[in-house]
Amino acid sequence: MDFQISEDSAPSEFISEEQRRQLVGRPPATGAWRTGDDPGSRKFTAPFSLELESGEVLTQAVQAFESWGSLNSQRSNAVLILHALTGDSHTSGPSGSGHQTAGWWNGLIGPGLALDTDKYFVITPNVLGGCQGSTGPASLNPQGQEYGSKFPQLTIRDQAAAFDKLSEELQIGSWHCVIGGSMAGMHALEMAISSPEKVGKLAILAAPPFATADQIALNTVQLEAIRSDSNFLNGEYYEAKPGFGPHRGLALARRMALLNYRSPKELNERFGRAWQSQVSPLSKSGKFAVESYLDFHGNKFVRRFDANSYITLVNAMNSHDVGRDRGSVEKALALITAPTLVIGVDSDRLFPVAGQQLIADYVSGPVFGGGLQLITSEFGHDGFLIEIEEVGKLLSDFLA
Repeated sequence: MDFQISEDSAPSEFISEEQRRQLVGRPPATGAWRTGDDPGSRKFTAPFSLELESGEVLTQAVQAFESWGSLNSQRSNAVLILHALTGDSHTSGPSGSGHQTAGWWNGLIGPGLALDTDKYFVITPNVLGGCQGSTGPASLNPQGQEYGSKFPQLTIRDQAAAFDKLSEELQIGSWHCVIGGSMAGMHALEMAISSPEKVGKLAILAAPPFATADQIALNTVQLEAIRSDSNFLNGEYYEAKPGFGPHRGLALARRMALLNYRSPKELNERFGRAWQSQVSPLSKSGKFAVESYLDFHGNKFVRRFDANSYITLVNAMNSHDVGRDRGSVEKALALITAPTLVIGVDSDRLFPVAGQQLIADYVSGPVFGGGLQLITSEFGHDGFLIEIEEVGKLLSDFLA
């Protein structure tokens, strides 16, 4: 596995000693992109204010975004791709200056591909509360200090409303299509429900209509792992020297999450009971290969993400419930009038296909293919990122 390829969009593999050596050295207090860093392919909106569901007003907020293709004169060919929890605006492209990892959906965007940039203007923003250019806890507040623990609580609906600020700035009255998988599917659902006139088509991949008790429980344990790190300092760790930030807690949260992103079948077949080295894991110094896999990706993750952002985004996911204040989940989904593509992954244990089936059953708009499109994959939840060929064909046929 290439060190620069996201673990979310590549099959699990044994970790080599060379890969382990790439993570030698103390991690920074935060892996966030900071003002003054190389922007890479990022662009930024003008500062805006946003009233949140809590009643608090977030001022001087910005969103980072990347784009591919050109907006036509009618401004009618814009496709909005939203990213999952640990993604960012770098949906497509190589790693390099300004981008620690390659695009998380490489192979889908470009001339002649599923999201054909000869036809469409494709854009991905970094979600509000994120840590790769958009305003979040690691950003400077109007007083010139990191928000840290004082960053306001966000909901999925708050973040969806922030995407409207982006479309207003770009003078895009309606998106040709809004595409979202996992957390991004939550945002896409909210956009299609709250502003159906702004969503021409809707594609939902491996996302639920509401966060279940099981999902909230899994999320809560991850957040407690971060908060229990003695270097978390109640979220005020930005001045810490390398190696003294909350990297242990964040890495542990990431390892927990990876267990839900992948399927038991994949992990069992890839690793079995194999040893990481010649040293038996039955001794104090040995490890199973699957342990090393989780350790590596936890340690890699802390170099590109921020602990406070992780908490902010996971709390937003916990808020997700399309039926809140709308009568019921079914009544809320019926407000979606756009033609809709719903994709589920048969081995997904994070967001099981029952959630996608509910979406497909109750949206009012025509459902592509007559119902839920089920992908067979050994990769679990991350199948929507890894099974590029099958996902690409479904998206291409849907957009045609």
